[in-house]
Amino acid sequence: MALAYRRALLKLSGEALAGGKGGGLDYQVVEALAAEIQKVHAMGVHLGLVVGGGNIVRGAMASREGLDRVSADYMGMLATVINALALQNVLEGLGVETRVMTAIRMESLAEPYIRRRMMRHFEKNRLVIFAGGTGNPYFSTDTAAVLRALEMDAEVVLKATNVDGVYTADPRTDPTATLLPEITFQDALVNGYAVMDANAFGLCQANNLPIVVLNINQPDTIARVLHGDRVGTLVR
Repeated sequence: MALAYRRALLKLSGEALAGGKGGGLDYQVVEALAAEIQKVHAMGVHLGLVVGGGNIVRGAMASREGLDRVSADYMGMLATVINALALQNVLEGLGVETRVMTAIRMESLAEPYIRRRMMRHFEKNRLVIFAGGTGNPYFSTDTAAVLRALEMDAEVVLKATNVDGVYTADPRTDPTATLLPEITFQDALVNGYAVMDANAFGLCQANNLPIVVLNINQPDTIARVLHGDRVGTLVR
C-alpha cells in the first residue's frame, strides 16, 4: 500500500509506558509499543519519537508540591531520557537501529541533538528518539515534539493517547460525547478542545503541520494512519 505520510513524529506520553501500574515502566507495555513502532519502521517511514516523563516525574506537578519550577522541569527532562533509553533497548532487541538524541548534553548515554546529524540518521534509515524536551524549563514535551517535527520536516504529528481521538466532551464522564473525525485548528481553539498545549498547538497552526490524535492501545493504529486510513481525529 502507498504511504500517505513518509516522515512522521510520534509523541508518546510517559504515562503510556506505565500501563496499568500508574508509574514507572511496565515492560510488557513498552514491548508492545516497540512492536508497533517496529512495524512502522519496516514500512520505510522516517519516524521520530518524543516521549514524555510523566510516569517518573512531572515538572509542573513537582513544582506545585514545592520544588523550584526550573529544577522540577529539569527533573522531568531527565525522566524522558530514562524512558528513551528503555525504548531504545527494546527496539534494538527487535532489530530496529535506533539513536537517542538529547537536548541536554550527556554523551555517556546518548548523542547531543544536532539537526544535521539527526537528518543523517534518517538517511541511514535509523529511528531517532528525541529526549530531554527542548532543553529548557517552562516548555512541555508537546512543544518539544512539534519543534522536532518541524526540524525533521515531518509531514504529520501523531499524538498518541488512551482515547480514540478528540471528542465533543470527556467520553469518560459524558455519555453524549461524540468522536470528531476531523476538525480545523480554528474549531479546536474556538471550542476549547485540548489537543495539545497552547505553545505546541500554535506552532502546528502557524506552520500548517497536521496533527492526528489516536489511541495507541489499538493494534496497527500508527500504520493505518500513515497509510492514509481515517483513524482517530485529524486536526489541520
